[in-house]
Amino acid sequence: MGVPTALEWLGSCAGCEIAILNIGEALVPIITEALDIVHAPVLMDHKYFGQCGEGVTMEIPEATVGIVTGGVGNHEHVEVLEEMRKKCKVLIALGTCATHGGIPALMNGQDRKTSWEGIYQTLTTDPGATVPTVEVPAPLDRIYACDEKVKIDMQLPGCPPNPALIAEVIVSLLEGRPPVLPGKSVCDTCPTKREGKGAVTTVKRFITNAEFTPGEPISEMRCLLEQGYMCMGPVTAAGCAKLGAPSCISARVPCRGCFGPVRKDGNQLLDMMNALASNGIDFNSVVDRRSILRFSGAHGMLRPVKKRIEEEES
Repeated sequence: MGVPTALEWLGSCAGCEIAILNIGEALVPIITEALDIVHAPVLMDHKYFGQCGEGVTMEIPEATVGIVTGGVGNHEHVEVLEEMRKKCKVLIALGTCATHGGIPALMNGQDRKTSWEGIYQTLTTDPGATVPTVEVPAPLDRIYACDEKVKIDMQLPGCPPNPALIAEVIVSLLEGRPPVLPGKSVCDTCPTKREGKGAVTTVKRFITNAEFTPGEPISEMRCLLEQGYMCMGPVTAAGCAKLGAPSCISARVPCRGCFGPVRKDGNQLLDMMNALASNGIDFNSVVDRRSILRFSGAHGMLRPVKKRIEEEES
C-alpha cells in the first residue's frame, strides 16, 4: 500500500495535471507502487457529498500528501481548499495559478463587476445575461493564490510546472528528504551571451525575430534583454530549463515570467523596471506595465485602477 494521496483542482485548466502525466515512464512506479490515490476528480468519480448525494457536509478522504492546482476564485474553491488542508498532512500548491494566481488573476486588475459581466455576456450574442446568483458558486472579490487562504507546505510554480520537478517533489516526500529545487532566476540558468548594456534604449515588441544565426547553439545568441526585448528572466524563478536552456529561450523567445517572482514576496513589475533601467532601457517605453504581472497578480499585486475622470469627480 502506497502513501495516501489526494489531488484537487480549483480554478485551473488541467495543464498541471497534464504536466504530471508528462513525467512519463517514471510516473508508472510512482502511481502503482509509491502512491495510493484516494481522491482525484480528474481521475475518479468521487463525490464531495457521498456517491448518491446523501451527505450534508463536504468529505474528502484523509491523506498524507495533498496536491492542489488552480487559483481560488469562488466560494466553492475556498471550501474545497479548506477541506484539503484539514485532511492532508502535507499540502502542495502545484502550478502558478495555485502559487501566484496565474492568468486568471489578470482579472484582479479591473473592476470585478465588469469582469464577470464580460464573462457571462457579450454584446452580440447575449446582451441581457447577468452573473448567475443561484446554482453557481458566488465569485470572490478577486482571484487568490492558495497560500492566501490556507497554510501551504510546499509551492511548485510553473505554467505548466516542470514534470521533472514534480517527480522530484513526490520522490523527496516518499524518501523523507527536502526536494532539490532551483533557487535562482531564469537568467542564472540561461546560457546566452551577455555583453553589457545594448545599444537599444526602448523596449522592442516581439513582432520581429531575435537576432541570431539559424542553427547556432543558444550559447552563441546574445541575451534577449540586451537586444531590447522584454525578457523577464531576471525577475522570474528558474525551473523551466530543458536541454540546458530555459524553455522559452531555447525557442529564441523572451521569458514571459510564468514561474512567478524569484523572491517569495517579490514584485515582478517593480523588479522588472529596475532590470530594464540597469540595461539602459527606458522603462517608460513599456506600453502596458501591468501585463508584467500576467502570472503573478494574486497577493494584492494587481488591483483595479480607477479612471482619472472618476478621481477628478471625487
